[in-house]
Amino acid sequence: MQKTSPTLASRLRRFGRGAFVASIGFAANAGGFYAHMLWTTNFHPVIAGELYRSSQPSASNIAEFQKQYGIRTIINLRGDNSGHHWYDTEVAQAKALNIDHIDFHMSSGRELTQEQAAQLVDIMRNAPKPILIHCQAGADRTGLASALYLAAIAKTNEATAEGQMSIIYGHLPFSFTRAYAMDRTFEKLEPWLGLSAS
Repeated sequence: MQKTSPTLASRLRRFGRGAFVASIGFAANAGGFYAHMLWTTNFHPVIAGELYRSSQPSASNIAEFQKQYGIRTIINLRGDNSGHHWYDTEVAQAKALNIDHIDFHMSSGRELTQEQAAQLVDIMRNAPKPILIHCQAGADRTGLASALYLAAIAKTNEATAEGQMSIIYGHLPFSFTRAYAMDRTFEKLEPWLGLSAS
């Protein structure tokens, strides 16, 4: 009996199954990575002694960060959320430790205007340092804010600033993601920041 080659339909079915399994694996890994970012505080220095970034800190995280890094200001990129446990706990702990607390509302799915970016840069420039800046996961909004700090205040180069919006910190810089609004914001602000538009 002679073997026949697989039909195009059977090859497509096998490819489809493989693609489905791969996409499930990717989704599971991405979900696990995101959970890891939340559970481990996603804490990183941006400029040691000046600016640090993290996911939503607990009261004990705030105390630890102040003790270890001398944090004097917390900038919360989730905005005023009075009445929510995480927010009220953060504000109370900041007050107890004599840390300035500043709310600046951003959405990871909406671009910042130049005026909003200028307001955030002004807040970061004038806040007592070291600063801890955070959002929920410490990936998207925090990445853009850190990039703006590096470009507008520290005057680093474009690659260094954009490196804050990286998968290393949990940000997925792909145009099909909701958080790509952070990348679009930075690209549009490059001329204002004195960087060459890329």
